Amino acid sequence: MSWLTRIRKSLPFRPKRETPDNLWVKCPNCSEMLFTREYEENLSVCPRCDHHGRIGADTRLAQVLDEGFTLLDAPRVKEDPLKFKDSKRYTDRLKQARANSPHPDAFTVASGSIEGRKAVVGVQDFSFMGGSMGMAVGEAFVTGAQRALDERCGYIVVTAAGGARMQEGILSLMQMPKATVMTRRLREAGLPYIVILTDPTTGGVTASYAMLGDIHIAEPGALIGFAGQRVIQDTIRESLPEGFQRAEYLHKHGMVDMVVERKDIRKTLARLLDYLQPAAAA
Repeated sequence: MSWLTRIRKSLPFRPKRETPDNLWVKCPNCSEMLFTREYEENLSVCPRCDHHGRIGADTRLAQVLDEGFTLLDAPRVKEDPLKFKDSKRYTDRLKQARANSPHPDAFTVASGSIEGRKAVVGVQDFSFMGGSMGMAVGEAFVTGAQRALDERCGYIVVTAAGGARMQEGILSLMQMPKATVMTRRLREAGLPYIVILTDPTTGGVTASYAMLGDIHIAEPGALIGFAGQRVIQDTIRESLPEGFQRAEYLHKHGMVDMVVERKDIRKTLARLLDYLQPAAAA
């Protein structure tokens, strides 16, 4: 045994302190390391660069609705109607997604109030198979719209999706006209339908209920579009402008009514509900 080893073993080293894995979070935009608690207290918005991070359905509902809201039961639909399989079976992908989520699919609906104004809120969760729109998402959207019709109140939908769910083929695309019909019924009933576009909102969701609202609100920096930038650029054979398909660009060009920071969403919704349905607020 060398003298260095003997000395090292004789020193009273303290045991190495263990650091929790979730103590820090890295901002996906500026790469700044942030305390997780500080980040969450700031509504998952980076205090350094104001990047609005992606959040789950339960967190979003708690931020938008007053305390005491009620989750609506998830609708039952036929799973794996096409017996789809790629590198994995569709049923296995659903099991994996549900193991990491408290909800059975990507769209969750709750009934409650926003600063005292009655409202139904539907939230799309990108962490569940990219928020993809399948039959369960379409049926949940319809359920939320029907509840708003029954309660004579506004319907607010928070979108976050990569598009239609390919594992359900044409059946997923049929959710687009189904949702469109419900937005028409809300309009005929004189009930507000407000859409909050979050990062990312793309594909068939953008081509249907995401762009049929009476008012369209976007979170800062949110990616919003139908086809991807590379597809568009290759098609038109031109370079796209800086910030293309981002919330601020769409607001400047009239596709989005307002860009609102997450901390101001609730009070903005309350003001809009007062304006769009004043009788209900009285």
